[in-house]
Amino acid sequence: MRLRASLHSIALRVDVSTVRVGAARRSTAREAARWVLVSGLLLLVLAALVGLAFAGSPARLAEGVSVAGVDVGGLTRAEALRLLEGRAATVAQEPIVFTAGERQFPIKAASLGVEAVWSAALDSAAREGEGFGPVRGYRRLQTRFFGAEVAPPVRAYTAALDYKLAGLARAIDRAHVEAKLVRRGMNILVVPGQTGIRLDRDAAADTVVRALARLDRGRQVPLPVVVDPVEVTASELAGAAREARAAVSAPVRLTSGEKAWRLPRWRIAQLLSLPQDGGSRLAIAGPAADTWFAQLRKTVERPPADAQILASSGVVRIVPAKDGLALDVPGTAKALLAAATSMSPGGRSAALVLETAEPERTTAEARAMGIERRLGTYYTANAGTFDRITNLRRAIDLLNGALVAPGAEFSFNERVGPRTIERGFRPAPVIIRDEYDEDVGGGVSQVGTTVFNAAWESGVKILERNPHSLYISRYQLGRDATVNYPDLDVRFLNDTPHWILVAGSWDANGIAVSLYGGGPERRVESGEGTVRITGAGPVRRVPDPTLEKGSRIVEEEGSSARVTSVTRTVYEADGTVLYDETWNTSYRGDYRIVRVGTKPKPKPEKPEPEDPKTTAPTTTTTGPTTTTAPATTTPAPSARP
Repeated sequence: MRLRASLHSIALRVDVSTVRVGAARRSTAREAARWVLVSGLLLLVLAALVGLAFAGSPARLAEGVSVAGVDVGGLTRAEALRLLEGRAATVAQEPIVFTAGERQFPIKAASLGVEAVWSAALDSAAREGEGFGPVRGYRRLQTRFFGAEVAPPVRAYTAALDYKLAGLARAIDRAHVEAKLVRRGMNILVVPGQTGIRLDRDAAADTVVRALARLDRGRQVPLPVVVDPVEVTASELAGAAREARAAVSAPVRLTSGEKAWRLPRWRIAQLLSLPQDGGSRLAIAGPAADTWFAQLRKTVERPPADAQILASSGVVRIVPAKDGLALDVPGTAKALLAAATSMSPGGRSAALVLETAEPERTTAEARAMGIERRLGTYYTANAGTFDRITNLRRAIDLLNGALVAPGAEFSFNERVGPRTIERGFRPAPVIIRDEYDEDVGGGVSQVGTTVFNAAWESGVKILERNPHSLYISRYQLGRDATVNYPDLDVRFLNDTPHWILVAGSWDANGIAVSLYGGGPERRVESGEGTVRITGAGPVRRVPDPTLEKGSRIVEEEGSSARVTSVTRTVYEADGTVLYDETWNTSYRGDYRIVRVGTKPKPKPEKPEPEDPKTTAPTTTTTGPTTTTAPATTTPAPSARP
């Protein structure tokens, strides 16, 4: 009981002591808080007073503010604007020197139309010192100590800037040079590459404009350039250099069956294409290799032969096609390089790489064209000068062998082409504007007439035929045709199911054209032509001072205008009429040439007076009277072309 009472007494004393200590501590904390609050208020008041002291006037820019390198602190906007515009006008013609390495490029702001927007720059400068009371003061205090640089917005003439940058790039840019291999005689050398430089045009545009927009001068501004690195280094060409040295170290043997060619070292050196311009591989290539392979091809190649369709005297035969032999140049070059760079003693030998050259027209394709028999033929005899006959034969040679696919058109002008001296034609008589003249290719219309009639007799559809303007008696009545490149043509349609071969030939007496083909046979019936005179020909009177007036001589009789009509009926194999045609042709009359005398007649001579003393007896004889009229002769018509 005593122990329990003692413990209770001790606990009571402890509790009383704790209460007293806690109360003392709370009193001390309250005092400290009051001092902190008072101190904070004093500091705020002091800070506000300091801010107000440096706040300055909001009408003036903050101290320490610069625009384009010009200090405008303490100035009003108007004062700053006058200052900036004045300085800009002063320095507009003063160049800034831009540099790239040791090269210098002076540029004026005026030449590029560089102008700063000063009003916008001053708006930004004013914002550096804005704010309410003490806040403005502290912002301006910061600007005073640390400064504030305002870059104005800038305008420039884009075309002038691009032109200037292009000129700078041309002067500054230096392309890199790749490492390469070069040959000096039989020695192979490695030439190291060189890095280049290049103007960074995007960055340079910004640098130039911003520098010219500043109002300070006298300093140099480096232009931004970037390094143009090499892509192939000298170390990367070491392997190619070893191969090149091995290639020219000894001859190479090239074989094809029993044939062989020995390529000496100097020849291999010529054929080698050493790495350069960023390449790293050795090759057999280049102009010298192309020339050598071209000569080699002449030796080893055999051109293919197309299947030929030959027709003569109504008989068709097919000459079979033949494969050719072609040199595989890339394959041979690869094999030759492998042999040349081989390190083994027996490896310096290569075989030609040959491949089969197929003909464009195989024997099977020629047979499938279905050309089996002659469809029709026509022959015309030679006439005229040697040059005219030469033109006939030249056109026949060009015409011969033409192939016309089923459904396709044949054109005389497309096949024969222009009639020129360069193509083997000669000047000869022609009909131009209803008169006889001379021109290159004269007489080719006879070949056109022969083709027209061959198509007529073959029973195919004739698409175009133009008659001569004058009647020519040596041609079949109403079945002549004239041609003139490129407007007057003879055209027909291959309306058969098989190809048509146009075969032309000539001999000492004339020319012949035949059409060969296949399919169902056709029968052609031609009506006899009729002719009707429609009027007298025109007369041309030619004054002749050698004939007396009243005299007249017919130089050429000419011919009358006439109309002809011929018919053609084409029958299918079963007797069905395929074409029933009437061809009407009008010919103009040929000129009748008459020479008319213009020479004055001589005056009659006056008789002399008779002397009565010596007058002889007069004898009068009566007889018939003779009157002489002007003479008229009619020569034979001149030959037509």
